[in-house]
Amino acid sequence: MGIFTRFSDIVNSNINAILDKAEDPEKIVRLMIQEMEDTLVEVRSAAARSIADKKDLNRKLESLDRDQTDWDDKAELAIRKGREDLAKAALIEKSRVSAAADALKSDYLAVDEGLAKLNEDIARLEAKLEDAKARQKALLARHKTANSRLAVRKKIHDYKIEDAMVRFEQYTRRIDDVEGRIEAYDLGLPKDLNHEFAGLEAEESVQQELEALKKRVEGRRTTTAE
Repeated sequence: MGIFTRFSDIVNSNINAILDKAEDPEKIVRLMIQEMEDTLVEVRSAAARSIADKKDLNRKLESLDRDQTDWDDKAELAIRKGREDLAKAALIEKSRVSAAADALKSDYLAVDEGLAKLNEDIARLEAKLEDAKARQKALLARHKTANSRLAVRKKIHDYKIEDAMVRFEQYTRRIDDVEGRIEAYDLGLPKDLNHEFAGLEAEESVQQELEALKKRVEGRRTTTAE
């Protein structure tokens, strides 16, 4: 059994309410579309049968109308020929045919009314179907976007990135230690010209080592993120 058990469930349904309650809206939309398409085929088949019935009843009514006219003509002929008994019999047959025609007219009106309702239902169902198809495209787009965002979030919270950050902090502390040792050598030393140049050279060497270390760390972070 599909989502809908009756045609009226489809044409009177609130698609928004159904999707809001669904755990998997994309799947529900696919099922709704399939159910609507199947139902539309059934309703169109019913409409085709009603049209055929209507044409058949119309042909029978035309035939009965001709029979009434024929019996009326025969009754008139009998009167002209002085055969009142035949005229009476012809009128009885005309009455019988007229009663049959009235019954068929009632059936014809019922079929015609039913066909009109089917046409209305088909129009409503087609509108629902178009709405569901439009929502299916939107849901697919949202689903792809959500999956992409989820993949990014997983990478952001991945343990590899956290591990890389820990190693980065460790490298930073190592750099701080090197700089601290350099500064410690300078404590208490006289600030003569040679010493200052030596300090500059040492500082430049440390700076170069610092930049190289940063590049290595950055390179490993990029590799880990990929």
